[in-house]
Amino acid sequence: MASLTTNDKQLLEKLLQMGGGYVLNFSDRTMGEFFNDDVGINIYDEKYNYASGSKANRIRGFWQVAGDSLVGKSIVKLVEYIENQILIENLQQNDFPQNLIDKGKKISDRLLGKQTQKKNIAEDEFLKKEFSEVSIGSLKLDGIITGILEQRLEEIKKCLNSKAALATIFLCGSTLEGILLGVATSNPQKFNVAKTSPKDKNGKVLQFHEWTLSNFIDVAKEIGFLKEDVKKFSHSLRDFRNYIHPYQQANQQFNPDEHTAKLCWQVLKVAIFQITNK
Repeated sequence: MASLTTNDKQLLEKLLQMGGGYVLNFSDRTMGEFFNDDVGINIYDEKYNYASGSKANRIRGFWQVAGDSLVGKSIVKLVEYIENQILIENLQQNDFPQNLIDKGKKISDRLLGKQTQKKNIAEDEFLKKEFSEVSIGSLKLDGIITGILEQRLEEIKKCLNSKAALATIFLCGSTLEGILLGVATSNPQKFNVAKTSPKDKNGKVLQFHEWTLSNFIDVAKEIGFLKEDVKKFSHSLRDFRNYIHPYQQANQQFNPDEHTAKLCWQVLKVAIFQITNK
């Protein structure tokens, strides 16, 4: 069975226009030919028979039986088919928003392992960035908060040395949030006038204590305190930190390793470096 989530299936069914038992503009014959020629399977094989046996249900049956690589290949070929049919005006462009096509491509990339490869390369490059010892003092924040944040940096180093990955991640996330709150407090006008600053239903910018870590990251990037690489990986750190709730961690089966902990530590160090050199 392919590792498709419920959301994946809903997106793919929308992309492939599977309402009413149909699939795109395929007839029974042309769908059989397509899967035989482009995917290398007989979609009408009994093992893919599901429910009513309609074209849409054949696809659903295929998803239940085939593995990731074969389903991933089929999605790639189906997206190519859609794009070609639009080009020769057999399908209408307006029926296939680009973001929906892109989502389909991302699903196929994940099933084929391409997303993981790209992610690992990006993470490795990010981890290769080298910095001298980072200093909270260089951020010139309030004296009391500086002392607390410096203590947290020492705690993070101890957790890393002890291979306590989960503790490292949580400390990195809360420390980054403390730093960004301190920077915002020192630069209220810049943060409050940013386009991405969070607002209430009346359009009024929220007080800093109501901002989320995600808000701080986006605004800090917009006004130049953080660069795109740190913004990207900071959001990953934010997501990891949400697993401080045991049930959330269990639900997502999140088991961080030393690599994840080092990535979060690197995010924090690079963020301090970029803010200091703003």
